[in-house]
Amino acid sequence: MKILHIIPTYLPADLVSGPIQVIHSLNQELVNLGVEVTVYTSNSGGNKILDVPTCKEILIDGVKVFYFPLTFKPWFYSIGLHRALKKNTKDFDLIHISGIFLSMLTLAAHYGKKFNIPYIISPHGMLMKRPLLSKWLKKKLYLSIIEKKNIANAAGVHFTTELEKEEYLEVRFPATKAIVIPHGISLKEAIPHLDGNLFRKKFNIPKNKKIVFFMGRLNWIKGFDTLLPAFADVVKGDTEAVLLLSGPDGGYQQEIDSMVDILKIKDKVIHTGPLEGEEKVAALCESSVLVLTSYSENFSVVAAEAMSLGLPVVITRGVGIWSIVKDYGAGIVVEKEINEVSSALLKILNNPELAQEMGEKGKRLVSVEFNPSQVASKMKNVYEEVIKYSYNSK
Repeated sequence: MKILHIIPTYLPADLVSGPIQVIHSLNQELVNLGVEVTVYTSNSGGNKILDVPTCKEILIDGVKVFYFPLTFKPWFYSIGLHRALKKNTKDFDLIHISGIFLSMLTLAAHYGKKFNIPYIISPHGMLMKRPLLSKWLKKKLYLSIIEKKNIANAAGVHFTTELEKEEYLEVRFPATKAIVIPHGISLKEAIPHLDGNLFRKKFNIPKNKKIVFFMGRLNWIKGFDTLLPAFADVVKGDTEAVLLLSGPDGGYQQEIDSMVDILKIKDKVIHTGPLEGEEKVAALCESSVLVLTSYSENFSVVAAEAMSLGLPVVITRGVGIWSIVKDYGAGIVVEKEINEVSSALLKILNNPELAQEMGEKGKRLVSVEFNPSQVASKMKNVYEEVIKYSYNSK
């Protein structure tokens, strides 16, 4: 079975566009299951160009990756990728498209249909209600002219949670076959050899401080209008708490700084910038709780990673995995309200035994529900089913 995976950015650009690491993990596990996976992507690393060879095969953990230079960056158009799709699409059994609203994804759908190669689309939350509000007119036009047709012709649409699927259906997008398979979660960084205070030492955080950790793009959709006032209330009940904000600026840094000043918590908030590798693992291991007050997230890789390391979480019902977190008791699920968030944080910060109990339940949740090899096996079964149906329909 030969699969072509189309994605705008790929490793090593793991801080740029969505859950790149878990997508690579999926591809790697598929290779381990005997699937031949080829990735077509760009050499974009956000604000920089990746230092990788272009237009030639590179093997990463058994996955064949081709990086193509962008010809027109705003729409992620690459003439090299266009030519490769035109020439090679017919040689694959199925195309897996990650994302929407970009030229390379539309081109993949076009050549999939032209050569009768089935394709699956993973929108990664982009077709949920809240994300669609951003640049709504532009997206509405694009959807009506181009994207709805691509979705209607897809053999299936892949969602990572039931919440993502439900919101997709509520907006009344084409009722293509719905596939719900979560991300596989596995932090490969070695933990045992880490200095127990590596992160605290780097950012000069005393041992007595209780770290409330946020990780993600600094964007309005993450709900800082609730998180920051809630943390200001937490400080009143626990003066040893500090809030760590980790992630690249998503166009909201100035607003965050302004709110921090108004709430008078500047001395309690630490900006770390993006974290990856051992630093990310150390931050999760040394924190007391992870908090996400998002308006909308289709899954939340960081919440799953936190639970895999035994860190309790406080998340809103806008986070796609909220129901499973509640079912397992791996954290506290709240409405996006200041009082609920602050009360939940204080409950965990002031009850070490409860925090440890939630942490253990979180580990179990991830090992049972988000096991990478099991997730890949489910995806492989979907691929086989789609290919078989497509072959019989020809």
